[in-house]
Amino acid sequence: MVKQERAARTRQALIQAAAEVFAEEGFVTASLSTISKRAGVSNGALHFHFANKGMLADAVEAEAAKAVGRITEAARAWQGDSLQAVVDATHELMRSLAHDTVVRGGFELAGDSTRRGESSLRTQWQHWVEDSLRRAERNGALAEGVSWADSARVIVAATAGFEVLGGDDNSWLSRQNVTRFWEVLLPRLAGRQDLDRLVSSGSRPSAAVSSTERPSG
Repeated sequence: MVKQERAARTRQALIQAAAEVFAEEGFVTASLSTISKRAGVSNGALHFHFANKGMLADAVEAEAAKAVGRITEAARAWQGDSLQAVVDATHELMRSLAHDTVVRGGFELAGDSTRRGESSLRTQWQHWVEDSLRRAERNGALAEGVSWADSARVIVAATAGFEVLGGDDNSWLSRQNVTRFWEVLLPRLAGRQDLDRLVSSGSRPSAAVSSTERPSG
């Protein structure tokens, strides 16, 4: 059991280190020796867990996908099939991109042209937003004449923009910036009966930053 726990810790350290290096250098430039050094393990230990860099990148993206899944599931559990769930999930995703190294690294890999077609992380977010807007339209939560498909495109495009710009300047991912985006969009998007109840800044306080997350700035 002790050996298994040690192996699990080593594997997680490698994923964490790889996410940091991929986010900083990109997939092609990142070296396994840099990753193993960052994780504090030998190259042999790295290859014991991951046969090559591609498998390590896959593991980073898989961990990031789990994190995104937790964000979207929590938003829907809290707010159901409402626009508020989309607002809340957007805030939490941007917070994670700003502070969670694995999520940041996963999205950096998703946008890497050398791995295009291999990642489903951005598609995962897009599909959830589309499904959420479709549900909101069925519930009569969208303004008259506004389609779920058009709304989803705007939200996905905006969040992708925040993600990319936030790679160089974390202020793009701030709660203030995301709130302003929703302040502009919600009056056009939401039906009048729901607009006054929607909270552009998110209906839940941001979760505490964990010890595995990198500081913003």
